[in-house]
Amino acid sequence: MNKNVIFISGASRGIGNSLAKYFAEKNYIVIGTSRSDFEFDIKSESLIPIKLDITCREDIKKCYEDLKDKNMLPNILINNAGITSDQIFLRMKDDEWDNVISTNLTGVFNLTKVFIKNMIKNKYGRIINISSISGLMGNPGQVNYSSSKSALNGFTKSLAKEIGSRNITVNNVAPGFIDTDMTAFIDEEAKENIVETIPLKRFGTVNDVSELVYFLSSDNASYITGQTISVDGGLLMY
Repeated sequence: MNKNVIFISGASRGIGNSLAKYFAEKNYIVIGTSRSDFEFDIKSESLIPIKLDITCREDIKKCYEDLKDKNMLPNILINNAGITSDQIFLRMKDDEWDNVISTNLTGVFNLTKVFIKNMIKNKYGRIINISSISGLMGNPGQVNYSSSKSALNGFTKSLAKEIGSRNITVNNVAPGFIDTDMTAFIDEEAKENIVETIPLKRFGTVNDVSELVYFLSSDNASYITGQTISVDGGLLMY
């Protein structure tokens, strides 16, 4: 098992792209995926982009076999890929629900089910799911998205209890409002109103998320599992 191989879904943009480049700078071999063909905006032998539809189990199995043949099975899996299809509930179409759940929740199941076997065999692994503050506090117009991200909390806790004895940790990171292309559509007035509700009075950066994910993937976090940790500037406090 190569302890320096990390697999990140949804790595073509946003948080996933930042994570991929962050880990590459730390001398990890990063396998980053997207549903469409893509290239990283920096050239590095450590960054390997692949086209993969995480809702297609046959494609994932083929990806697994290819990585196995190349001795590149990951010991760190970051389930980051996610989509939104916002709509008020009364107008939400069946496919707007199905597509979001299929990618954001079932896609996590598909990837984890395949890659966890090698982690169990080697008695070592890190699984980090990227959820959202929306899954903890809800958000109007996002019943589908919030449901999919909330479900990751239960997924994380249950799986962590199952495989903790195999030296595999499972954690959940829930970003709040982070400056990415997913929040770029928010107009300045709305952004100012949101900032007023955040105790730290700013949107987060992708680096804020990357730092936490890097810590959770390291041996320094070997006694942390089954947790959902918010990166939200204090927006949601229990």
